[in-house]
Amino acid sequence: MDIISIGFKDVLDILLVGGLLYYVFKLMRQSGSLPAFVGIMVFIVVWLLVSQVFEMRLLGSIFDKLVSVGVLALIILFQDEIRRFLFTIGAQRSGRLINMLLNKEQQGHKTNQSILAIVMSAMNMGKQRIGALMVIERNSPLDDIVQTGEELDAILSQRLIENIFFKNSPLHDGAMIIANDRIKAAGCILPVAHQGTQISKRLGLRHRAAVGISQECDALAVIVSEETGRIAVAIHGQLLTNLSAQQLEAKLTEELIKDDSEFKAKSYKAE
Repeated sequence: MDIISIGFKDVLDILLVGGLLYYVFKLMRQSGSLPAFVGIMVFIVVWLLVSQVFEMRLLGSIFDKLVSVGVLALIILFQDEIRRFLFTIGAQRSGRLINMLLNKEQQGHKTNQSILAIVMSAMNMGKQRIGALMVIERNSPLDDIVQTGEELDAILSQRLIENIFFKNSPLHDGAMIIANDRIKAAGCILPVAHQGTQISKRLGLRHRAAVGISQECDALAVIVSEETGRIAVAIHGQLLTNLSAQQLEAKLTEELIKDDSEFKAKSYKAE
């Protein structure tokens, strides 16, 4: 009787595969593609049973051909999820370190002055019940989103932000894209949050769009509610609501300047 020996590498291999499957499962669930993931896993199990366990040569060869063609089909079908997966990896600490080494000249652009301009404009618009949606680009490029609006490439300032979101402005309905201390574009269209995302029904389209863009990439979105004037921030698919000026400044500083600090999603109570 043969005894199967399991070494450290085997255990590590199993743990890595399990972790990868769990991460893909979590990603698919957030994107609403969970049924497709379950279908793929069932197909893989059946393929292994036919080819390895029961050794059915004819049926196994058919499955092998389907797998070879199916890999390309899956890449085309799940290209958005694959891109989000790669962006998520790049947004981690190791990815940010590589990005810092490759783009040293871009570091230091996110300054306290820019954060102060965003905070002050958000608070002023909140007092006047002016709706606003500002998306701050980080590691993931937002060129596709920029093309849906009007490209500005203007210096970021409090007055310009408030003028763009003024109710009579033709660009106030869309989202503003901010990158490297500049307003890249305004009036942009954002993807809405995926199905299954838990968002209060009292929140409007701006909040859903903010959560949607934060699910697609590592961008951070600041929302000003037109109905209540309250400030919210969307990041990593989570929504932080009812932020005060101090809390908004602290969160922006934590995420945009202190990149190595850990994100803890929680809702703040209105003061």
